[in-house]
Amino acid sequence: MPDERKRILILGGTVEARNLANTLVSRGRHDVITSFAGATTTRKAPKGEIHVGGFGGTEGLRTFIERERIDLVADTTHPFAARISANAAAASHAAGIACFRLDRPPWEPQPGDDWRFVADIDACVEAIPAGANVFVTVGRQEIGAFFARDDIRVVARMIEPPALEVPAHAELVLARPPFSLDEERALIDDKKIDLLVSKNSGGESTRTKLTAARELGLPVIMIERPAKPATVAASCVEDIITLIDRHFA
Repeated sequence: MPDERKRILILGGTVEARNLANTLVSRGRHDVITSFAGATTTRKAPKGEIHVGGFGGTEGLRTFIERERIDLVADTTHPFAARISANAAAASHAAGIACFRLDRPPWEPQPGDDWRFVADIDACVEAIPAGANVFVTVGRQEIGAFFARDDIRVVARMIEPPALEVPAHAELVLARPPFSLDEERALIDDKKIDLLVSKNSGGESTRTKLTAARELGLPVIMIERPAKPATVAASCVEDIITLIDRHFA
């Protein structure tokens, strides 16, 4: 029956995941579980049930889906979380349920931008010229590759500190987005940044760093997104809710 309550697993860690969970729980039609990998401990929790920790790959996620009687998976993980997206698609298919993904639109260069696109972290690290004073915004999981370059100065912004030791030629800036344009201009000026490194994550909460770079004439090394499995995708929370409603209608 269309009115029957369903169980929805949201793979979270993004603003969109929290907004989706809050909206679905507030509507009261379905039971919602939001899962976090556990990489960030200071996040604001969404409404509904919470699961923290990994699943143990595709088979572990399939086991969780079946044990918890999940009816639909909503993959709203970070655009660079390629492994969990692949696991979600495979586990959902194996369990015989739908998996919808929210693909936040990527950023596009604007007039005046000086972007250099690279395929991955390794290519990005290699592309940084010696002597550069680099503002790196890739998060704590992959910062080690930049720390290994002792011929550059690294200003690394992230929400929580990395597990590895910070070398003498690097500095951490611990902060949670969103960031205002004035804040980004001030940081770039104060740290004497001459190059910005960013993943093409899309979204509004960190877009201002790109505006600041454009206004200040800074080049940007932009890391392109990894490939993800083909699945039904939406570009915003409203659209994935529409997909969910249609699926259970």
